[in-house]
Amino acid sequence: MPLIQEIVTTFLAIFIVVDPFGIVPFFISLTAGFDARRRRRTILKASLIAFVVLLVFILAGNAILRFLGIQPGSFYIAGGILLFLVSIDLLFGKPGRTKTPPQESGGTTPQLPHTEPEDVSIFPLAVPMLAGPGTITTILLYVSAGRGAAEISILTACVAVALGCAALTMSLSAAFLRVLGRTGVSVIERIMGIILAGLSVQFVYDGIVRLGLVKMSG
Repeated sequence: MPLIQEIVTTFLAIFIVVDPFGIVPFFISLTAGFDARRRRRTILKASLIAFVVLLVFILAGNAILRFLGIQPGSFYIAGGILLFLVSIDLLFGKPGRTKTPPQESGGTTPQLPHTEPEDVSIFPLAVPMLAGPGTITTILLYVSAGRGAAEISILTACVAVALGCAALTMSLSAAFLRVLGRTGVSVIERIMGIILAGLSVQFVYDGIVRLGLVKMSG
């Protein structure tokens, strides 16, 4: 695969599962009542924590798969299926269970008196909204083939840029929601869902090829 095509494909896959636009309504609801300084601090902390979590999987993911004895082809198929489920959530406008903040999950968890409120920058913003199962699965898909230092650098850069985009949309969340509206955000998510569905099917096909079940067509 040409270098430019690999960079674009990798970035698109990471960008879609991070879902910088889909996080906007959640971020607004989670940070309601925050002043501008606290909101900026929350964005920075969430982005840094998510990057560190994903970097661990970038650097150690291949070793984890080898230790568990999982073949790259098998993980490509499993990962493709999981990403296809994520794409269905995006296409039908369903909030993924792993990306739904506690107050949106249909129930409320009573807080004990005299306890500090939970730091939303760690949960649910950093994990699982930014560094969620979909993002981790995508990273493991790319590192499972035993890529070299150049490919790992590209993957790391793509993750950093995607998280940077998420930080930007969170910073401009009020403006985005005012301009696009919830309908506009929903349309963007559905478009990304279509793209992710195609990528997930390609991952399944690549996995079948890697397992030697079919030959790559010319």
